[in-house]
Amino acid sequence: MGAIDIEGTSYKDLLRLYIETRDEKALYGAEQISKGFIRDGIPPEEIIHLHIKSMEELGQDIPAEQLKGMNFLLETMISYGMAMKEYQALREKQLEIKSELKIAADMQKTLLATTVPVVENLDIGVTSVAAHEMNGDYHHFVLGENGEIGIALADVRGKGIPAALCMSMIKYSMDSLPEKTMTPKRILKNLNRVVEKNVDSSMFITMFYAQYFPETSKFNFASAGHEPGFYYHGDTQEFEEIKTKGLVLGVSSEAEYPEYEQILKQGDMIVLLTDGVTECRYGDSFLESDEVLQVIKQYMHLPAQEMTEQVYKHFERLQDFHLRDDFTLIILKR
Repeated sequence: MGAIDIEGTSYKDLLRLYIETRDEKALYGAEQISKGFIRDGIPPEEIIHLHIKSMEELGQDIPAEQLKGMNFLLETMISYGMAMKEYQALREKQLEIKSELKIAADMQKTLLATTVPVVENLDIGVTSVAAHEMNGDYHHFVLGENGEIGIALADVRGKGIPAALCMSMIKYSMDSLPEKTMTPKRILKNLNRVVEKNVDSSMFITMFYAQYFPETSKFNFASAGHEPGFYYHGDTQEFEEIKTKGLVLGVSSEAEYPEYEQILKQGDMIVLLTDGVTECRYGDSFLESDEVLQVIKQYMHLPAQEMTEQVYKHFERLQDFHLRDDFTLIILKR
């Protein structure tokens, strides 16, 4: 400890200078030595011990009560130093985990990346934002062999690495399915078996899968317990909830997923979403479905992509720019 000095001046020398002269140069020197203490990881109890020892070597009489007080401080700093080392170790571990999560999040974005297809007479918009580092929502577009468009939207009821792993499994399971099975009910039935065998029962995955056929404007779909979307009828200017039946993925290997059909007419619109949209909190309460639709109506005059972005920004402002859940909104306009 005594070896730490500034240009040959030790802590004891600086202490003597300050006691005798009150020279501010001594305070500057003490500041520089303190930086050396930090650099070398000197614990606070050793600094206090150095101070007491330096005072004694300088022949400074320390009143008995003050000496007891300094000894008490010394013992306190021993505990403080141990706690500080534990804190620093935890902080380093936290930064390491945060760095790993950032890498995992970047990998997830790459692995689950999808391209919004360009379809004649169909305007498609997508906005998906994670509430935290890892996204528990998943969306994907699939091009069928006959020109049809597959649209997948899923939500893992969980967060972090486990949710990311589940989403990667769903994506690659879909990629491995043969083209002939690419219908909504078959997609969900196949994925249900995969999830039932490979995912812990404490995790739930909901999913909506649809196919759009540009030549006939048919929209075929099935759902595995996913958040209901909405169908907008252009002729009546009214929204209708898309009602489906089907268990969440992984509950039962024998689950069936009924398939439904809707003809998308000129001026019609389909709204697909996750519960991060419908369960948006405003203050201490959740927004009702009617309130969500009112927000969507405000931006219906915009192209689909701008529409999803503006709806997201609206809900973001409502929540004081702090998402409580992953947000995914897909809009199809004909």
